[in-house]
Amino acid sequence: MSAAERIDEGLDAFRDEVRSWLASNFPPSLKGKGAIMFAEGRGPTEPDFLRWKKATAEKGWGTPTWPKQYGGAGLSRAEARVLQEEMNRIGAFSPIGGMGVAMFGPTLLEYGNEEQKKRHVPPIVKGELRWCQGYSEPGAGSDLASLRTQAVDKGDHFLVNGQKIWTSGAQWADWCFCLVRTDNTRKQEGISFLMIDMKTPGIETRPIRLISGSSPFCETFFTDVKVPKENLLGPLNGGWTVGKRLLQFERDGQGGSNRGANMRGGDNRSVDEIAKLYVGVDDEGRIADRDLRSRVAGHLMDTDATRLTVKRMAEAARGNQGPSAASSFMKNAAAKVAQDRAELVLEIMGAQGLGWEGEGFASEEINATRNWLAGKAMSIYGGSNEIQNNIIAKRILGLLDHQ
Repeated sequence: MSAAERIDEGLDAFRDEVRSWLASNFPPSLKGKGAIMFAEGRGPTEPDFLRWKKATAEKGWGTPTWPKQYGGAGLSRAEARVLQEEMNRIGAFSPIGGMGVAMFGPTLLEYGNEEQKKRHVPPIVKGELRWCQGYSEPGAGSDLASLRTQAVDKGDHFLVNGQKIWTSGAQWADWCFCLVRTDNTRKQEGISFLMIDMKTPGIETRPIRLISGSSPFCETFFTDVKVPKENLLGPLNGGWTVGKRLLQFERDGQGGSNRGANMRGGDNRSVDEIAKLYVGVDDEGRIADRDLRSRVAGHLMDTDATRLTVKRMAEAARGNQGPSAASSFMKNAAAKVAQDRAELVLEIMGAQGLGWEGEGFASEEINATRNWLAGKAMSIYGGSNEIQNNIIAKRILGLLDHQ
C-alpha cells in the first residue's frame, strides 16, 4: 500500500468517526441555521445550542487544528477539512467562534509565551470568553500606525489612556487585544500589543447605532487603565508586527466566508431561487427576465470562482503556518461578491425589498434590506478596498512606487 493510500484509508476511518459523533451530538433542531454571527448580544442561550457548544468544546472540534495541550483537537489540515465537509453535509456548524477563534487565538499561538497560551487559549477553545479588537482610532483608521492611545510604563504595569473606535462587540467583550503607543519618537516601531481585561476600572464603551439598525460597534475609552506587564504580547515596541499578523488572519477569514448571505437572520437560498420565487419562470423553468437571468448567472459564477479560489488557497497553504498576503485580494473579492448579492436580492424583491419593519414584510425581506445596508461596510472594515489594493500591488505583484 502506497503512502497516499494509507493516508486516504486513515481519512476514511476518521470520516466514519466524525459521522458517528455528529449523529450522536448535533441537535436536529439546529440543522441548516448556519454559522452563528455574534453581531449582537452574547449569542444563543437555547438548551440545544448550549449542549452542542459544550460537546464541541470538549471534543476540541471548534478549533480542530489547534494543539491538544491547550484544548484544541490537534487535527491535521486534511482531517479538519473532512470534519468541515461532514458538518456541511448535515447542515451543522461550529458553535465556537468570534474574534478569539478567528483572529486573536492563532496570533497568540504564534507570538505568546507558554504562560499566556495556557491562560488564554483554553477559554477561547471552550467559547467561555469573548474578545474584541482595539485597533482603529479617530484619526488612525486606514493609517493605523498613527494611533495615539498611550501605554506608559509604570514599573509593574502599563497605564493606558486613549480612545478606540469601531470596536466590534466591545460592550459584551471580556477581553480586548489592543495596539497602543509605547514610544512617541517612532511610528510603527513605537507600537506594542496588549491584552486588556475589559472589567478593569477606567474602561467605558459607547455603542454606535448603524444605518442597518444594529449596534455591533463601539467607541471605547481608556482612562488611567492599569494593565499588568504580563499582558504584553510579543516584544515591547514590537506590536506592529504582531498586529499585522493578526490582520492577515482577519482578512483570511473574511475572504473565505459567506458573510453576505447570512449576516442578520440570514437567507441561505441562492439568488436564482429567490429570483424564481419573486420574478417567476418562463416555459423552460428559467428566470423569466432575461437580463436579470444573465446577471444572476454572472453572480453565481463569481461566487463559485471565489469559493474555488479559497479552496485552492487552503490546499496550497497546507504546509504553511497560516494565511499569506493573498488573503488581501480574497478579502476584496469576497466583499464584492457579498455586496453584489445584496444588491441583486433587493432588486429581485422589488418593493418587498424596501421593508424595515411591519406585518407587510417577511422576516427574510426585512433582513435583506438591513443586510444590504450593513454590507456596505464590508469593503471598509478589516482594511478598506483601497488599502488592500495597495497591499496587493506592493506585496503580491511586487510593484514599486515611482517618484
